[in-house]
Amino acid sequence: MATMRDVAALAGVSAKTVSRVFNDDPHVRPETKERVDSALRELSYVPNTLATTFRSGRAPVIGVAVPDIADPFFGAIAKAIETLAAQHDMSVVITSLGDDGTREPRIVQSLLRQALSGLIIAPLSHDQSYLGSWTDRTPLVFVDRQPTGVLADSFTEDDHAGAHQATTHLVGHGHVRIGFVGDDASIPTTSGRLAGYRAALDEAGIEADDDLVALGAFDRASAAAACTALAGLADGPTALFSSNARATMSLVPLIRTGGLTVAGFGDFPMADMLTPAITVVDQDPAALGTLAAQRVLDRLAHPQRRYRRRTVLPVRLVERESCRSRAPRG
Repeated sequence: MATMRDVAALAGVSAKTVSRVFNDDPHVRPETKERVDSALRELSYVPNTLATTFRSGRAPVIGVAVPDIADPFFGAIAKAIETLAAQHDMSVVITSLGDDGTREPRIVQSLLRQALSGLIIAPLSHDQSYLGSWTDRTPLVFVDRQPTGVLADSFTEDDHAGAHQATTHLVGHGHVRIGFVGDDASIPTTSGRLAGYRAALDEAGIEADDDLVALGAFDRASAAAACTALAGLADGPTALFSSNARATMSLVPLIRTGGLTVAGFGDFPMADMLTPAITVVDQDPAALGTLAAQRVLDRLAHPQRRYRRRTVLPVRLVERESCRSRAPRG
């Protein structure tokens, strides 16, 4: 197997120059780069990744920890990270945190002990202070949810504004009894969306009714139970705001038969093909993943540079049939 010294000898340059060419250093002269590239091809040179790891103390791997990789939203984030990582000859290792926040520290620290080049995480627990000892060693970037108890970069969506926009949209269709369906109000995304929902009602002069807030919708069964509880109210909702795509997907069978106007936070595959097609607050998980991966790469390349720690991405409402021509009952 050819070595970097073999390439350097054939090209008539130093091993350091070969390394600079291989890493796309823009300051290498074009004629030198051409000679080195020719030597690389002729010798079929493959970089010794293990040696690189030993020299830098890091594996050329970005870790990704999300609640559920099967969730289309987190799957899209992971795919975007993989795409950018591959462009920089890096690999990605992905783990699902599950739905038990107490397991997060053990899972994440086990991942970090693999000497990763960086970690991108969408946390579950309410406290990430356990990562404090890692911040000086490994670039940490949070997506979808901001960290608590540790200073780190984050890329999130405007949860409050998106929920406010969707709820205002439902009010604009004549609804005053609007239900909220979500998972856990202690999760930052859910709490932000619940606050946006309540703010929109307040601005419309509609008194918020806690009986219309149904939490615990984590899967189809619990979502169905949440909707059944709302439907059983003496003065039930005529419209629903679902606070995440997982809950909205779980509600699909009920949307088709229940006749409720529905808007959900987060698009998902086939949402526009359903009957009725679902009105959503559209996020951009690919942008979240790309930005997070780029921040890891930037911090590796320029560890002393100052960066904006918190970045909030805008969201937009996409109206579909689940909100059109559906007048309130009664």
